[in-house]
Amino acid sequence: MIGLLRGRLLEKRPNQVILDVGGVGYLVAVPLSTFAALGELHAEVTLLIHTHVREDALALYGFLSAREKHFFELLLGASGVGPSLALKILSGMNVEELVPAIRSGDLVRLTKIPGVGRKTAERIIVELKDRLEAIAKEVDKPAAPSPAGAEADVKSALVNLGYDERTVDSAVSEAKREASASNFEKLLRVALGALSAPKP
Repeated sequence: MIGLLRGRLLEKRPNQVILDVGGVGYLVAVPLSTFAALGELHAEVTLLIHTHVREDALALYGFLSAREKHFFELLLGASGVGPSLALKILSGMNVEELVPAIRSGDLVRLTKIPGVGRKTAERIIVELKDRLEAIAKEVDKPAAPSPAGAEADVKSALVNLGYDERTVDSAVSEAKREASASNFEKLLRVALGALSAPKP
């Protein structure tokens, strides 16, 4: 499964982009929030990928933040919500607005999103409310002093991209010192910068 793509932005539209990764163009569906935060054409971009496999197709969905990708996957867990609708939901409302709307059972706000009818909104609230409560509790906990989880994830992602394990170890250690970061995206961004910087 593809979990991350890093490449040159060949084409971008509000709902999809084409990334050139080593000469292969990947068509990736994205929510509006990710589209808006992308750089100019031909810029280097790193997207976290959800690979959706059906009998007749393999589709890639890309996100700039781990939080957004995680929320997309949560939405897929609600019955009747497929990847296209989950993407529309994330395009219609950002995660910071969606979480309180679902937790408070705000049907009016949810049904304003194109493609979300009353029944779908009710299902999303019923099926995701408890899971969001659990996530909120995790988010409210003070961060652990050691970001071992994020660090391990970043190392795994970079090794899967083809970087040498020892080089990855030193790049991630450098990223930790430089960014003092405990979150996946920031560590990944700084580590990638260290790996692609020309060696003196």
